[in-house]
Amino acid sequence: MKADWKTRYADKIFDAQTALSYLKSGRRVFIGSGAAEPQSLVRALVSNESAQDIEICHIMTLGTAPYSDPGCSPRFRHNAFFIGHNVRSCVARGDADYTPMFLSEIPKLFRNRRMLLDVALIQVSEPDEHGYCSYGVATDIVKAAAENARVVIAEVNSNAPRALGDSFIHADKITRMVPSDEPLLEAPQGTPDELSKAIARNITGLIPNGATLQLGIGSIPDAVLHFLTDHKDLGIHTEMFSDGIIPLVEKGVINNSKKTLHPGKIVASFVLGSKKLYDFIDNNPMIEFRPSEYTNDPFIIAQNNKMISINSAIEVDMTGQVCADSIGERFYSGVGGQVDFVRGARRAPDGKAIIALPSTAAGGTVSRIVPHLKQGAGVVTSRADVQYVVTEYGTAYLYGKSVLERALALIQIAHPKFRPWLMAEAKARHLVQADQIEMPFSTPEYPIELAESFVTNQGTLIELRPIKITDEGQMRELFYSLSQATIYQRFFSTIKSMPHERLQEFLRVDYKRDMAVVAVAGEGEDARIVGVGRYILNERTNMAEVALLVGDKHQGQGIGKALLHALITAARKNAISGFDAKVLVENKAMLTLLHRAFDQVESSLDGEIYTLSMKFADVVEEAV
Repeated sequence: MKADWKTRYADKIFDAQTALSYLKSGRRVFIGSGAAEPQSLVRALVSNESAQDIEICHIMTLGTAPYSDPGCSPRFRHNAFFIGHNVRSCVARGDADYTPMFLSEIPKLFRNRRMLLDVALIQVSEPDEHGYCSYGVATDIVKAAAENARVVIAEVNSNAPRALGDSFIHADKITRMVPSDEPLLEAPQGTPDELSKAIARNITGLIPNGATLQLGIGSIPDAVLHFLTDHKDLGIHTEMFSDGIIPLVEKGVINNSKKTLHPGKIVASFVLGSKKLYDFIDNNPMIEFRPSEYTNDPFIIAQNNKMISINSAIEVDMTGQVCADSIGERFYSGVGGQVDFVRGARRAPDGKAIIALPSTAAGGTVSRIVPHLKQGAGVVTSRADVQYVVTEYGTAYLYGKSVLERALALIQIAHPKFRPWLMAEAKARHLVQADQIEMPFSTPEYPIELAESFVTNQGTLIELRPIKITDEGQMRELFYSLSQATIYQRFFSTIKSMPHERLQEFLRVDYKRDMAVVAVAGEGEDARIVGVGRYILNERTNMAEVALLVGDKHQGQGIGKALLHALITAARKNAISGFDAKVLVENKAMLTLLHRAFDQVESSLDGEIYTLSMKFADVVEEAV
């Protein structure tokens, strides 16, 4: 039997106070990350009053940060790569610094000696029989710090898990070792609130089976995991994960089988969670920890097919600029890995980069979709990088969109009470046209409950949903794809053009008295409107005039029938009595559709145009 590590490395073992006693003034000290903060060493560092003018650097830590207390200045000055809650006030009052860096590039500072580390205070697991200690719950930038610091002092914690991967340091490389049995710091996953759930539902619809996920920190990424139980063959490549993945692994939802890079492996650089999570990663061959310069390298990330990144924001302006590290001039968090994963996911085959945020802040009194970022606010993710923005009110797809299209898409997912203000600001700033229509903001929400999908008799997946003001471009494309015969049947004249001014009228609906439903083929950037149905209420008769239009290439596939059914459902919901319609004699398809949908159809002929009247009491349910 091999000797106990405490015997083999007896000359390196010290208590925390003694291990830090030699520290001299004017040194730069690195502290391990997150739940791997070496708590006994931090306490010993602060209690060593002989050391003065110490610079402390790290990314976010979970524990207390006594070196940031007002009474500890000027003995210590903190330099944050990411501002956690325990140092936020210290940064705000000017007693600490903030260094904005991509998480993927921080290790380079240590390796090329641009930031020379005198001492690295880290936490590791007990050495194995070969003398190797695992970095445990945080490899991230800790590995680079430990490999490049002049002195490495490790808290050897008996509770630290033996995390596998590129996550080991040999005891020979550790200068001093301090045994510890303190419980690891925890950040348990809470139960998602209704707001987080609403946002998560919108995100879940963007995640296909077989996707590889990156989940940032916060309640929204945690909530997303609760809605993935029906997905299949998901994988993980992320900077961090929490307890939420455990039930998905146990159910086989996360099995990493479809990953194109490191198949079968969950790849991460650190974890934040409960003891259950730390026990889960202990010696688990499914989990592979790697340093941040690998996990967060956009070129590495992009090698994962169907890579989906999910990150948060503080505010997003109407051109798509994302502020995620400051509230105005006040630094709040950090750049972190958001840009790394946004760029990596966007470049991955079938990848998607998602920015998610609630539509409001401060108890609903402040919109987080804004005309412009606050004075002093920093742009973390540029408008050219942003792809999807998601709130509880829907999804805005911005990639390749003009400023006008971006503004309309973001207004559409802002909180309804702020939409009139945002539209007025967009017009004042010439982001949209001066005559841009506005949706009726008395409508509290976009009626997402009316959305549905079906497969045509040709096998094409079609999404039916209420029209949006952002559909103008695709409605224009649909019109110019139509044959003259189809145009004549719909408009009773040979219209040659569909300018912005006229298109506005087709988009002007209130989702009650006026409704339009579009049929969309394809997904994401490939989605195209191939049909549209509309009704307009006559309040005197409580009957609505209905009209349908399907692109020539998609006629005869059941899309018109589906649009009619969707309009009937919406009209019934709004207590409308029935439909009227004007149909050309030659439009046999429309006449047949209406006669099959209703038992009783009253009709009269005036020249070449039939006027039809149909009550919902006479609907043939199986026909629609």
